[in-house]
Amino acid sequence: MRICRRRPFITMLTAILVCAQWLPVSALKAQPPFLCEPAPATEAQAAPASEQAAARIDWSRALADSSMKRYPNPVDLGSWGYAKALYLYGQYLVWKRTGDRKYLDYIEGWVDSHVDAEGHIDKKMDALDNMLPGNLLLALYTETRQEKYRRAAETIRHRLETYPRTSDGGLWHATTREHQLWLDGMYMSMPFLVRYGKLFNESEYANDEAAKQLLIYASHLHDPATGLLYHAYDESGKSKWADPVTHHSPEFWCRAIGWYGMALIEVLEEMPRNHPKRGQLVTLVQQLVKAFAKYQDPKAGLWYEVVDKGNRPDNWLETSSSSMYTYIIARSVQRGYVSKKSMKVACKGYRGVLTRLARDLYGTTHLSGICEGTNVGDVAFYLARKQNVDDFHGLGAFLIMNEQLSKANCR
Repeated sequence: MRICRRRPFITMLTAILVCAQWLPVSALKAQPPFLCEPAPATEAQAAPASEQAAARIDWSRALADSSMKRYPNPVDLGSWGYAKALYLYGQYLVWKRTGDRKYLDYIEGWVDSHVDAEGHIDKKMDALDNMLPGNLLLALYTETRQEKYRRAAETIRHRLETYPRTSDGGLWHATTREHQLWLDGMYMSMPFLVRYGKLFNESEYANDEAAKQLLIYASHLHDPATGLLYHAYDESGKSKWADPVTHHSPEFWCRAIGWYGMALIEVLEEMPRNHPKRGQLVTLVQQLVKAFAKYQDPKAGLWYEVVDKGNRPDNWLETSSSSMYTYIIARSVQRGYVSKKSMKVACKGYRGVLTRLARDLYGTTHLSGICEGTNVGDVAFYLARKQNVDDFHGLGAFLIMNEQLSKANCR
């Protein structure tokens, strides 16, 4: 967390403009931002009263309330998209815990701006990215039993039957990304599929297909030496980033690995213990958790934009992936996939992510150090990506993490 300090007027004005996303975060000399500075890394009992009070803040509610303050009408969030849906799914978890109806009503308002009374979605399912909002359809159907949400979810489910695939059955990232598998796509589609299967009595198919996809992706992208996964694979080998022999991309991009790891966790949540592929998926989780411990920055508790190159001076610590990794580790400990000792890594990650929070002079909460949406590229490409404040990728990942970690004894 951060404690607010007095700053010169110009610094304050710049910070407000960054918060509103009218200026890039690079307008600020220091990262993380702006009107608030990091709280000292001391034990809670030794901290000043203001820090003790901050430790009791419900940061999930603070971020959700601040996001709704920035976008009072959910329609203002804009078009059907995965990053907004990730955020809103995190907000759904806040609704499930608090029972505060405003969180659910806001989600419904955004979904209803894209789904008509007959269940038609105003977006083509020509990319796996476009399927992630399906999780909101399932959530709203569960809460309201409105048929339009079931029909809309059914559209996504049946699109998978005709969706293009690689020769070994892997779902392309998009129809415009021919023959390509991106780690991101697994979280975009597979948690939705297994949840759909559970809700509508198609679990056998859904669990089998999800396991198949996760293992196909791992077969092309998993690196046994590090336990990490490369960002993407091109079966055709035509992409400029594709290795001429392996056809995978050259770098371990932080959020792509987070997407895949969260997909593993969420699929395992719905998969029966006797599923024949479950053990292979758990092994992948274990390898990831081991790798996360290895590459975590020992001082900050966060992870780098390019995960295995923390020694580069131009590398930087990224918030959304750090939230994802922290969540993956904590849930893995909770479910018994890894030793309880790994919770130390999760708690360090959690404390690190909390340092990226700030409150401005108006009481609005912000989250910094979030990588913008990203294509596939080389190390220079990833390291040059913008570091945003209040980007939905980070807000959603934070809410999912915080709903898990706020119950842990990490103080």
